[in-house]
Amino acid sequence: MRSFYYKILFLFILISSLSGHSQILRKRTTLLMGGRFDISIVTKDSLTAEQNINEVIAEISRIENLISDWKPDSQVSEVNQNAGIKPVKVDREVFELTQRAIKLSQLTNGAFDISFAAMDRIWKFDGSMTEMPSAEAIKKSVEKVGYKNIILDSIQSTIFLKLKGMKIGFGALGEGYATDRCRTMMLTKGIKAGIINGSGDMSTWGKQPNGDDWKIGITNPFKPEKLLAVVQLNEGAVTTSGNYEKFVVFNGKRYSHIINPATGYPATGLCSVTVFGPNAETANGLSTSIMVLGKDEGLLLLQKFPYYSSVMITDNGKVIKSKNFKVSKFKAKL
Repeated sequence: MRSFYYKILFLFILISSLSGHSQILRKRTTLLMGGRFDISIVTKDSLTAEQNINEVIAEISRIENLISDWKPDSQVSEVNQNAGIKPVKVDREVFELTQRAIKLSQLTNGAFDISFAAMDRIWKFDGSMTEMPSAEAIKKSVEKVGYKNIILDSIQSTIFLKLKGMKIGFGALGEGYATDRCRTMMLTKGIKAGIINGSGDMSTWGKQPNGDDWKIGITNPFKPEKLLAVVQLNEGAVTTSGNYEKFVVFNGKRYSHIINPATGYPATGLCSVTVFGPNAETANGLSTSIMVLGKDEGLLLLQKFPYYSSVMITDNGKVIKSKNFKVSKFKAKL
């Protein structure tokens, strides 16, 4: 399980009444890429909607077979199996996704790192931990983690992991990338509205059949049965990363299940981060990174991404919005 970049699903769709309108909405839920996908398509008739949902599922499955490190015959698994041995030629799509991930790693000084997959799982968030791991064990747990040891050859389209035992994984980006690809595919086909929600990485476009924007509910991390806020989206993306379900407390300090891959220590200070922007891949990378970096460094990181904005909830319940927060009529209720 990809627990160290695991994303709490804080998001769900609030769909208004659909009666009396020429467009219809069809929704299907399925398990893909190790998580839940909710696919909603708006078209003129049910048959067209169902056919397009099938195409979305086929596209997500195709991406999963390319990048899923838990599938032994995927290209990413082949890269991992040849760590310290030889470069592996991959499709341009996989190569460019890796390039973008490494760029984010550079911007965050390793707070985001796709080689986290090699991290030793020494932190337990199932109630079995009675004391913190030793500093030595924590340091050793990240020995094989380090994006600077990923060698890319753009001409040959190869990926080489320099150290034996290294691994890369797209658990923190894969769903967002898939939802963005499917949205683009549907828009190219002329499908004017829908939502692809991959384990909380959500890409939206168009409007509901009644002409309203999509309404997205963000869960209150302190009261999961209630909403923190409801926001309206047209074309865009939203993702949430958080820790309220998986954490440990030692000496009064709360340690998140989201681990800093550069240090091996859990993230502290924030219990949830929601990021809004044009695409879910980047939004997810940012929400994960901000959880690790914390409030101050996270806000500085967002300044490098002017088209993205964020709402952060601290461990003590403070709501912090980035300066460029663009969601209108947002009122958080903790």
